[in-house]
Amino acid sequence: MAITGRSDGPLLGPPDRLVDGLAGLASVVRDRSASLGVPVDVDAIALLGERAAIAGLARRGQTSCGGATRLVRASDGWLAVALPRPEDRELLPAWLGIDAGDVDRDAEAAWRAVVAALAGRRAGDAVERASLLGLPVSQLPDEPVAAVAAAPPLASLPVAATTVPGPAPEPRPLAAMTVIDLSSLWAGPLCGSILGSAGARVVKVESTRRPDGSRAGPRRFFDLVNGGKRSVALDLAADDGWKVLRRLLAVADVVIEGSRPRVLEQRGIVPAAVVANAGPRVWVSITGHGRTGVGRDRVAFGDDAAVAGGLVVADASGPCFCADAAADPAAGLAAAAACLDALATGGRWLLDVALAGVAASLAGPTLIAGDDSPTGGVITEVAPPRARPAALRGPELGEHTAEVLGGLGVTA
Repeated sequence: MAITGRSDGPLLGPPDRLVDGLAGLASVVRDRSASLGVPVDVDAIALLGERAAIAGLARRGQTSCGGATRLVRASDGWLAVALPRPEDRELLPAWLGIDAGDVDRDAEAAWRAVVAALAGRRAGDAVERASLLGLPVSQLPDEPVAAVAAAPPLASLPVAATTVPGPAPEPRPLAAMTVIDLSSLWAGPLCGSILGSAGARVVKVESTRRPDGSRAGPRRFFDLVNGGKRSVALDLAADDGWKVLRRLLAVADVVIEGSRPRVLEQRGIVPAAVVANAGPRVWVSITGHGRTGVGRDRVAFGDDAAVAGGLVVADASGPCFCADAAADPAAGLAAAAACLDALATGGRWLLDVALAGVAASLAGPTLIAGDDSPTGGVITEVAPPRARPAALRGPELGEHTAEVLGGLGVTA
């Protein structure tokens, strides 16, 4: 609540499914990690505010806590427009036909031009064109989005889970397993961090030319979600780098990745085929809108993906962002819960974790924080966001490349 709502408005309660939904994910993590290795207790609500606590972020209503995403009204609804990268602003003239001079002048001028242009556009049309250009734009749904749920024998978690035929893997404790973490930013690294806390050996693999973008942010946050991992850096602009990566994938027990499907497919890496060929026990794919369907190659970040799933709060003036990029930590927690559940169940699995899908499972009407609240009175003060101490430092880029490749019997 401290990082949700308008900066000059009253505190807003959370969506009605948020607290129980996150608690359920944390419960699966605790139970499955205990059965496989070390029990991990996660303060799921605190996860939503960790980055805000470290970076000093505050609630800003229809502007995200981090400032890169805004809720903008189209002619028939609301859009979340994310402009976190320089190239996103450069694409605005092509997307909306606005004057390049407005975009170049300064960020606020660009936003004013976006607001003016979208006021006369249909939301669906704007999203479709943005998707073609690779812009992270999502529409706030008018009705609740049907949440995906894994089918038995896995727990009912907000992921799509597919069994993959192949040789049955030998049972082993989590401490004897290797996780190859190809992800970046927040959701995937958080998933890897939880698996590491449960006892797995986690190897963070990055491109030497495009390392994890969170390295450029607050060091404490990077340490928090990457502490204790080993680091391998590969030149993925060269064929040799991809050859080494394929060998790493073949010896992994778990793979975590956050790439749009076509990125790996263009290199001949098909997750289901890798898993079926006596590869990883579990492949965890974390994307904005899922691995299948029309949204499989859409770009998304935590704030706009949350809006796509309907995970917002609202007051009389309209919707506001719920916490800080809430779909990211929620999806990271869901991915870890589903992965631990799949490992405990046995067999081989492909887990499709969509940020927007996880957000949809937690969305709902905004709980009242006024006279009719469960406390019996208006809530005027809440605890500030908090972050766990980073027990271990995150690795330097490529710090353990030779050691890890040699230890896993992978040659460059």
